[in-house]
Amino acid sequence: MRTLITTAFVSLDGVIEGPGGEPGYRNTGWTFKDIEFDAAAYELKGREQGEATAMMMGRASYQAFSPVWPTMTEEFAGYNAMPKYVVSTTLRDEDLVSNWSDTTILRSLDDVAALKRTGGGPIIVHGSATLNRNLSDAGLIDRYHLLVFPVLLGAGKRLFSGTDKDKQNLALVESESYGNGIQKLVYDVR
Repeated sequence: MRTLITTAFVSLDGVIEGPGGEPGYRNTGWTFKDIEFDAAAYELKGREQGEATAMMMGRASYQAFSPVWPTMTEEFAGYNAMPKYVVSTTLRDEDLVSNWSDTTILRSLDDVAALKRTGGGPIIVHGSATLNRNLSDAGLIDRYHLLVFPVLLGAGKRLFSGTDKDKQNLALVESESYGNGIQKLVYDVR
């Protein structure tokens, strides 16, 4: 059984939208505005590239990342080389870029569950607010890698849905605080 890991930059109030400067969100780029850079806080991001064996994202994140990440050969060498899975009901094979490793379109959460039952290492989920909420609600996420930033953004796409569902316990497996206020929180889903 493969492990499905969600990785996210998240505000203290749960927003994950536009952390790196993506257009269309009024607080875009919030991870680096008024927050002092501390390389130690991002160590987890480098480790993820070495530990993950595949990457998963939703359609919107795929369409945002695919024109940019393949050109970032040093920063994302690990991610660029690994297989990608895009969960989408609308994306077509002809919509996929040709310079970003093997990419497979999954059409449903049942397809995600079937992929998890195959052999292979961890799959990391990037961006993908809607996909993350759906995966969480379906009980398909095994681990959360969160970098929580000391900001309150109010409106924006959130990591977790407001769906009324059964309680889900988490086990803290790693945490650290940094001088710039960022908190690293790694949780396994019980």
